[in-house]
Amino acid sequence: MPILKKSLDVSSSENPLIEFQSILKEAMDILNYSNEAFELLKEPIRFLEVKIPVRMDNGKTEVFVGYRAQHNDSTGPTKGGIRFHPNVTADEVKALSGWMSLKCGINRLPYGGAKGGIICDPRKMSNRELEQLSRGYVRAISQIVGPTKDIPAPDVYTNSQIMAWMLDEYDHLREFDSPSFITGKPLVLGGSQGRETATSKGVLYTLQFISDLKKMPIKDMRVIIQGFGNVGSYLAQYLHDIGAKVIGISDVLGGIYKEEGLDIPYLLSKRDSFGIVSNLYSNSISNEELLEKECDVLVPAAIGGQINKHNVHRLKCKIVVEAANGPTTKDAIKILKDKDIMVVPDIFANSGGVIVSYFEWCQNNHGHYWTEQLVDERLKAIMTDSFSNIIRTAEFYKVDMKVAAYIEGIRRIVEASAIRGWIRS
Repeated sequence: MPILKKSLDVSSSENPLIEFQSILKEAMDILNYSNEAFELLKEPIRFLEVKIPVRMDNGKTEVFVGYRAQHNDSTGPTKGGIRFHPNVTADEVKALSGWMSLKCGINRLPYGGAKGGIICDPRKMSNRELEQLSRGYVRAISQIVGPTKDIPAPDVYTNSQIMAWMLDEYDHLREFDSPSFITGKPLVLGGSQGRETATSKGVLYTLQFISDLKKMPIKDMRVIIQGFGNVGSYLAQYLHDIGAKVIGISDVLGGIYKEEGLDIPYLLSKRDSFGIVSNLYSNSISNEELLEKECDVLVPAAIGGQINKHNVHRLKCKIVVEAANGPTTKDAIKILKDKDIMVVPDIFANSGGVIVSYFEWCQNNHGHYWTEQLVDERLKAIMTDSFSNIIRTAEFYKVDMKVAAYIEGIRRIVEASAIRGWIRS
């Protein structure tokens, strides 16, 4: 039985965990926090690796490797998505759990961060295989998750159907109905209005905040979006609807670029369930080429490490809005700062997903459900306050938005950990 496992070179400067720890240390030093506080936050307080055997359609059994990281639960239960991807690594999942803690801190949510992942390629798996993998993962991690312990959600290549299978498996294990165990569920199982589009809506609000700050009308913005999955596709639709010019998009196979603007409704009608559409075009370009095209706003909405020291010098954008997790390395951020290119950090820009997941959890716990209009209003209100706090912090400490966002995210975690008596702040 082959075990699908991928290792990551921890010496790499683009290792996501090292990237997380580096900026974390910088922000904590600015706040004069103790070294013991850094030692507590630099890695998850709890990390589980599991093996999940799945009988495949060909009759053979494959054993998949999965992870669940719980970064810090001083402020409440942990919260974070589950990704299915062939390049999932232990260090990536650990870093993602830390970033999720910071997102919750920035937005004053009563959570710590968590993240899960399974090394697999769902594009090559049948629905039956995906269901068995999803159920097997829940069985493997069931001892450390739950509505008041750790609440999962969708992430890369997972969706509401996968959340439904996971909820059903958890309900069978616990022998009672637990809708607040998981978020991003279908509406009929207790999902929230606006959850599927929440991350994209949050990125849209972020662009509106930047538009006001920089006095750049959104209607005139030329935007390139790397990634045409859930986040990238909805964002493209929203931008098209308000008159922005989306001049480039990409998927895992390549990119499409048109200087006068793309026909977004047509592309949305042609994309498959994994967001792939570039294979329909004979003149598609590479993801790397698309990143280097001239634009006003570049939105990396795919996976981590896409803007790095190898390609950052060739970028021709004015603003980078990080819709993916960790798409810009620390080395690249320094170079972008020198080039006077603003980077709007992922731990703020893509936090709409966890905010509306929090709303879903609240609705499940209270048994009272909100309209999409109310969800959007409350999402925008939280993100407006958080953006203002980050801008004030950046100005006060004379740091970039990335470090300012880390400072905002760290404060609440350290305060809660100190009050509990875990550390000295």
